[in-house]
Amino acid sequence: MKKLAIGIDIGGTNTAFGLVDENGDIFAESVISTEKYKYFSDYPKYIDALCEAMHALCDSVSFEFELIGIGIGAPNANYHTGEVVTPANLWRFSPEEQDPREERRVFRIAADIAAQFDGKMVAVTNDANAATIGEMVFGSAKGVKDFLMVTLGTGLGSGFVANGEMIYGHDGFAGELGHIIVERDGRECGCGRKGCLETYVSATGIKRTVYELLATSNAPSELRDIAYKDFEAVMVSTAAKHGDPIALEAFRYTGEKLGRALADVVALTVPQVIVLFGGLAKAGNLIFEPTKKYMEESMLSLWKNKVELIPSSIQDKNVAIMGAAALIWQKNA
Repeated sequence: MKKLAIGIDIGGTNTAFGLVDENGDIFAESVISTEKYKYFSDYPKYIDALCEAMHALCDSVSFEFELIGIGIGAPNANYHTGEVVTPANLWRFSPEEQDPREERRVFRIAADIAAQFDGKMVAVTNDANAATIGEMVFGSAKGVKDFLMVTLGTGLGSGFVANGEMIYGHDGFAGELGHIIVERDGRECGCGRKGCLETYVSATGIKRTVYELLATSNAPSELRDIAYKDFEAVMVSTAAKHGDPIALEAFRYTGEKLGRALADVVALTVPQVIVLFGGLAKAGNLIFEPTKKYMEESMLSLWKNKVELIPSSIQDKNVAIMGAAALIWQKNA
């Protein structure tokens, strides 16, 4: 009998999930609204709705299969405890619920879902780690024991793998490359500190860089007439491909920040491979060339030209569902 795992990607707007086999093929997938259950008191109703939808998805498949487990990728998820802890955009206190003395919100999501699936194995990790495990089980890092995954989206996520194992740290929250300081007293970050890497290297970061360059340079640019609310990071890639000097400098600067940070990371973990994933990574050589250049320039001679910088091979697939399911396939390998 064929074996399948469910992979769940919990986002602030929607929750996507699918049935995935050991090759990363998705046989069926569906989605429910997360936003509909946005308050703390809505969480039990969210779990019920999600489990009902997953049971319906399993029933919709035309062949018999064995469900071997459920993997979940979610913000602020703790692999060790199976909990989601104070997620920024999920299940917040409503004005009526909020207790100013108690801001910490803990959701026992692994246990709550397992209870509705006859105690099936349920594993949880944060979304960047899920993407990392997906790359390790199904993608470019298959067979690689030591690597780093960097996800370049709205923010900067990361996952560290050493000797074939994710590095979670003692509390389950290790591997936050996006929140190392690269510019002391630099740009304000959503985490409350200043100068974090993700404020420079992310879709949001490159937009901030473009606006700083537009303010300090007289160079012509097709980006000058775009209002900030209408401005998307992909427009920087389009402009750069047209030879736009502001866009090209924005990519060079972004690559410099990322490359120098990666050189420091290499000194700590010495990965064989660094995988870049996400919207900004889709810019190709515009981001890869300056990143590689500054990484090698900043690297200790001991490791120069020994670390491969590559794109994700599962970039255009539903990596969030695949990565979450890979949590289960990794345990069953």
